[in-house]
Amino acid sequence: MTKSHVLGFPRLGPDREYKKAVEAYWNGKINQNELLQKGASIRKNNWLTQKDAGLDYVTVGDFAWYDHILDLSVMLSVIPSRFTTDNEAVDLDTMFRMARGRAPQGKDAPACEMTKWFNTNYHYLVPEFSQNQQFTLGDYCPVLNHIDEAQQHGHQVKASIVGPLSFLWLGKCADTEFDKLSLLSDLCNAYSQVLGQMKSKGVEWVQIDEPVLALDLPQEWRDAYATAYNLISKDSPKIILSTYFGDLAENFSAIANLPVAGLHLDTTRAKNWQESAKQWDKSKVLSLGVINGRDVWQSDLQAKQQLLEKVQKEIAPAELWVGSSCSLLHTPVDLDSETKLDDELKQWLAFAKQKCREVAVLGKALNGNINDSEQQEIDANAKAAQARKTSTRIHKEEVAKRVSSITPQMMERDSAFPQRSAAQKEHIKLPSFPTTTIGSFPQTAEIRSLRGKFKRGAIDEAGYTEAMRKEIATMVAKQEEIGLDVLVHGEPERNDMVEYFGELLDGIAVTS
Repeated sequence: MTKSHVLGFPRLGPDREYKKAVEAYWNGKINQNELLQKGASIRKNNWLTQKDAGLDYVTVGDFAWYDHILDLSVMLSVIPSRFTTDNEAVDLDTMFRMARGRAPQGKDAPACEMTKWFNTNYHYLVPEFSQNQQFTLGDYCPVLNHIDEAQQHGHQVKASIVGPLSFLWLGKCADTEFDKLSLLSDLCNAYSQVLGQMKSKGVEWVQIDEPVLALDLPQEWRDAYATAYNLISKDSPKIILSTYFGDLAENFSAIANLPVAGLHLDTTRAKNWQESAKQWDKSKVLSLGVINGRDVWQSDLQAKQQLLEKVQKEIAPAELWVGSSCSLLHTPVDLDSETKLDDELKQWLAFAKQKCREVAVLGKALNGNINDSEQQEIDANAKAAQARKTSTRIHKEEVAKRVSSITPQMMERDSAFPQRSAAQKEHIKLPSFPTTTIGSFPQTAEIRSLRGKFKRGAIDEAGYTEAMRKEIATMVAKQEEIGLDVLVHGEPERNDMVEYFGELLDGIAVTS
């Protein structure tokens, strides 16, 4: 029997309720209880979306108030001393101070480092480990509370948590350098407590994410997987080890014999995923992430179904699951909210809600459990996929001709860097250490008001342009007054740099 699931769902809310609530809390417009109520409402909607789509499990543990790695740090008491006092409770404000350096309650302190989540545009808060780090569970343990919530709503829960090796790898040594693997045993004890409580709550499956398995890991880190999972699996729900963003490659040997019940592979980013699938223990669950969790495009369901049926026939795992390639965190929430996109474009798109449905329909198709309505969905999907392959909105002959005319010479400079550098210095005549700004100045209330009037038609383009010219002149004058060397125009006319240029280019659609 094929099961369907996704690795996570966006936190944002269909109308950006998450962003609005967090900012309202930071600005003192709502209290912490009101913020928590809004979070519960978002989670309830997320789980209902997954259930209504027809997924076999709803994923619990993917919601966080700022970042899921930060949530895990706070849950495991990885809290730098600058954010704590002896008599201060650890709560949301502690977490917000770690993320931003400040919160409605508590003393300001330098925020934790933020960096990119692998090769995505999502950023996470870097855990800070001390050499004598102790991992303990405190009162703040959201994943366990969220499991209770989901079960109270009657959902079949699959819990989700980032794994211990990925958590250690993604963190940094706070003061002096040391071997982070020296912390593994104590960390696994804390994980065991969390997993044990999940099991006591009746959770059948836990998805443990180990995205670092897509990296080129040192041998000692590969070896550590057996140590870690032998410890944490003793009193745990059934574990599905989740990988994404790339191939397991040399790391497969590190996980091949782990005491886990399943393995999830990303088929959209891992070029050689089939090698891992063939080598995986056929008596265990094999979950394939065939629906891309990092784009906005509808999948070709017939092609995906054929791929999965081929796996069933040639690899023949005891149980095949179908899922998203990674968490849907990276996608917009609901295509139904977009009322300004034209119908042709819209039929090619799928946001998180629609991707849940794609996963569910594929699961039903593999089980031979498709009804007439679902068959109509598959037929409409096939029609849209074919239309996209031939649409002149995407396939432009004149562009193809220009691309084909590119020669290697066009990719080369006419002169070497030393010559260019000397010519630039002579022409521009900047000092050795020139001063400048990053380019954009604050969008004032007056600028926002002018843009709003222009979009509503209250002022014409000439009036708007003249107003923006005056703003630019003011910004340039201020830079000259303080003596900056390289001036910028301040970008007052741009509400967002990407959106601004996107609206000027053919082939880009801007959502609302």
